Amino acid sequence: MKKIFLYVPLFLLFIVTFCSCSVLQWRKSDQEIHEKFTALKVESKISYFQVDSLDLKVRIQEVTTADSDVNLVFFHGAPSSIAAWEGYISNNVLIKNANIYAIDRPGYGYSNFGKELPSIERQAQLMATILKEKGIKNIIAVGSSYGGPIAARIGVLNPEVKAVVMISPAIDPSIEKDFWVARFTQWKITRWIVPTAYRVAGDEKKIHAAELDFIKADWKNLKVPVIHIHGDNDDIVPYENVNFSKENFQNVEIITVSGKGHEISYRNTELIIPKLIKLINELKMIK
Repeated sequence: MKKIFLYVPLFLLFIVTFCSCSVLQWRKSDQEIHEKFTALKVESKISYFQVDSLDLKVRIQEVTTADSDVNLVFFHGAPSSIAAWEGYISNNVLIKNANIYAIDRPGYGYSNFGKELPSIERQAQLMATILKEKGIKNIIAVGSSYGGPIAARIGVLNPEVKAVVMISPAIDPSIEKDFWVARFTQWKITRWIVPTAYRVAGDEKKIHAAELDFIKADWKNLKVPVIHIHGDNDDIVPYENVNFSKENFQNVEIITVSGKGHEISYRNTELIIPKLIKLINELKMIK
């Protein structure tokens, strides 16, 4: 009986370690994505952008079969990866009306998994550079949760961004929530058992409010249309973030999704895709 009690902690440790290494990582391999989109009969391409100065490879998925000069670029939250945008990248209406890109942010997916770049400013500069180097213009930048401020910041940095869509964005530094469970990602005694994607998210979370404070004065310089979509029952990123957007963006539209929580970006694509189509058509008319 004593031996059994000795083995129980070892067994539990094995389970935790297994989960940390193999599940709860919020990502899909290139092969998994290829198989999924082949089954959907969607022509998808995956590439890697090399950033020598950071010893970083950034993974990009694209569907560029549309006869359109409008480009949708998606930036995920934390923890997450390009897999979060499958419902958009595979949507036939979007595919027919725009070229679509989704990018694994540093530390997530297959962009140097586990090696984070927690600064919003540095991430936005990096993404703006990648878009410029790839020659992607006439951009609608879409970001969810943590990716919302990054999409908006890219709009400040890159003049080819013509509109920004933020879904449940954590953008108000004054109401940034502190989750006690996130402390497990910072304590040495517990950090190693936390799944890698959550460690990266914890490191971003630790400085998120300070990063938002650092860039908030520049939001007035963002002249393009900004759409802020938020569920009024969000228990992860408070709905009150919409007040910050109203006060700090010059050309903002607030869309409240009644009774919905934080996961609307992937659970309620039917509500968001029509908004994207409307923006795409407006950009086409300008051209």
